[in-house]
Amino acid sequence: MAGIHPTAVIEPGARLGEGVVIGPFCVVGPEVVLHDRVELKSHVVITGDTEIGAETVIFPFAVIGEIPQDLKYRGEHSRLVIGARNRIREHVTMNPGTSGGGGITRIGDDGLFMANCHVAHDSLVGDRVIMVNSSALAGHCVLGDDVIIGGLSGVHQWVRIGRGAIIGAVTMVTHDVIPYGLVQASRGRLHGLNLVGLKRRGVPREEIGVLRAAFQALAAGQGSFVERARALGQDTTSDYVREIVDFVTAGSDRHFLTPGD
Repeated sequence: MAGIHPTAVIEPGARLGEGVVIGPFCVVGPEVVLHDRVELKSHVVITGDTEIGAETVIFPFAVIGEIPQDLKYRGEHSRLVIGARNRIREHVTMNPGTSGGGGITRIGDDGLFMANCHVAHDSLVGDRVIMVNSSALAGHCVLGDDVIIGGLSGVHQWVRIGRGAIIGAVTMVTHDVIPYGLVQASRGRLHGLNLVGLKRRGVPREEIGVLRAAFQALAAGQGSFVERARALGQDTTSDYVREIVDFVTAGSDRHFLTPGD
């Protein structure tokens, strides 16, 4: 108990791992699980059936695990699971799932959620995701690994954003975004590929060239966007292009942002 400030409220039933640090005026609910070396700075509220992975740090006035902001929610049991080594900054809110979305919201490892971000019910967020200040995910969103959401941007419910994509600041994303896509403009336009992100990840120049050619084929080929993606899949030997093809041809509840929209 040496790491728990005397003003913190830890409700009976909460489970704390080794080396957990809980600062002044924090509240931890009875169903909460904090794994080893989690740190709550101060004035943090963790409630509901919420599990937080090892070495995650949560900053003041974040509210994690409070009930979904969904009028269809009727008090059903649901969960929020957050992975390891995340940085969750001031005033961030993350909600658990609902019965209509599988009952769980899941956050991966090594993410950075800057001040005032929101992750809504039933969203599934991958590893190493960055959400910049005041960005928000609506319900049922799916974000792949290494996605970056720019500041003051919003993602519409049910939208999928593929691995390695980047969303510019002050952008509203209403349709699915292909892996490694670059989206910007107020209503969200697919302007190209996240070339900077690909280079930072060490993707070989030859593979980037193949991806650029594939993007041009998606932009200017024959048939619908999905038909163009299927045609790419018949010819490519690139794992990166195959990832885009699989993303586009998988089932979706939304349309796609396409080149030239």
